[in-house]
Amino acid sequence: MAEIEIHHGHEHADDSLGKVVGVIVGMIGIVLAAITISSHRAHTAAVIYRTEANDQWSFYQSKKIREHAADNAAIILKLLSNDQAKVEAAVAKLTEARERYATDTEDIQKEAKAKEQETEHAEYQALRFDLGEGLLELGMVFSSLYFLAKRKVFPLIGISVAAVGALIGTSGFDLVNELFQSMPWHFS
Repeated sequence: MAEIEIHHGHEHADDSLGKVVGVIVGMIGIVLAAITISSHRAHTAAVIYRTEANDQWSFYQSKKIREHAADNAAIILKLLSNDQAKVEAAVAKLTEARERYATDTEDIQKEAKAKEQETEHAEYQALRFDLGEGLLELGMVFSSLYFLAKRKVFPLIGISVAAVGALIGTSGFDLVNELFQSMPWHFS
């Protein structure tokens, strides 16, 4: 029986830079995954906050309509009645309702504006995450080009772009603010 001799080519012998670039691409991918998930969550939060703000503005509008209807009903009762004594009780009740609606609308308006601020904050976060995501993806592609071209410039560009993307992407997190608010000495 003849022995078969297998020759191993050594043209790809121990590419230590390739191993390092591969690990870096993997690490960029991990950061990219975290930023991408955060981006999706921020976009979802922005939509939810916008919907809640719109609901509050609709509620505000309905209260304002009731306020004006009560006001108009009181005016019409005063104008059409010949006996002011009979009308006074109804007018007092309508005036009380009108004042309650006016007070309610102030609180509702504050809530709606707060939801709008939450929307703007979530949209700001989403923008940061999106920019970071794009740059991280670009950095991953540039770094991966090393495996095709075997040029050291690609990982250098890729790591630089990914680092900028990671900085921009992580700037969307509110970790410092959340940490501050969770401290026992923080008064809300």
